[in-house]
Amino acid sequence: MKINFAVTMSVGRTQGSCVAIRTIPSSSVSRCSLSSASLDDATCGAPTRMGKGLTCVCFKRKGSYERICINLTPLQEERLRRLKHRMKVHFDASRVDHQEALKALWSATYPGQELCGLVSEQWKEMGWQGRDPSTDFRGAGFISLENLLFFAKTFSTSFQCLLKKQGGKRAAWEYPFAVAGVNITFMIMQMLDLDTTKPRTFVRTVFLQILSENEWAFDLLYCVAFMVMDKQWLDRNATYMEFNDVLKSTRSQLEKELLMDNVLRIEDMPSYSLLLAESALLI
Repeated sequence: MKINFAVTMSVGRTQGSCVAIRTIPSSSVSRCSLSSASLDDATCGAPTRMGKGLTCVCFKRKGSYERICINLTPLQEERLRRLKHRMKVHFDASRVDHQEALKALWSATYPGQELCGLVSEQWKEMGWQGRDPSTDFRGAGFISLENLLFFAKTFSTSFQCLLKKQGGKRAAWEYPFAVAGVNITFMIMQMLDLDTTKPRTFVRTVFLQILSENEWAFDLLYCVAFMVMDKQWLDRNATYMEFNDVLKSTRSQLEKELLMDNVLRIEDMPSYSLLLAESALLI
């Protein structure tokens, strides 16, 4: 079943054209037409909740308004709950498991190189702002460290390439690798809008479908996002002062790809190939 969704990605009315055609499994979708009299009660382009686990998106097609209702499966609800829990965990330098995760990141990033301490000048080599990386996690929390560690372990070649700025013509004033990673985590959290009680974007709904296929979808999306950000950085010949603009264009690219009809997994995103291509070039 093909579904046309309206242009807007934010709360508010839409007036017409569609930008995405998305296939949703019929078992998880129901539809109900809205009369013009009930139109004022609907917020077009903005999903609304209709009972536990039921998300509705109102959109306009051929002069009539319809509402698409997507029922979360128990698996989706459980994985969303776990992910939301991860997103709420703040980095705590006094916790042993957080300390060990930080040490694991160092070992994965610099194999065989001894770390002098959790507070050390060595951390600046990775792109932290100072001697104590724990101060840089405040924006995105512990999950941003988990994302970096996942990237380092799962796609080590691509991770090292970005860390060492080996690809393309680099700027004289480059983005700091680790801090950029934390910002990417925060950007994805905002884009997916997972922590709100009332979903506001269809991107969230698409991601929840993907999450039901792979519990590590958020971490995989993070790796893709880092590669897209670096490519956009190079394509624009950007410098550090343009990092926020690059991050915005990265978000736009991710949203566009997630809404493609044939993207049912993170691995289906066109930019996922950047991870594989980078690895192949350095073998």
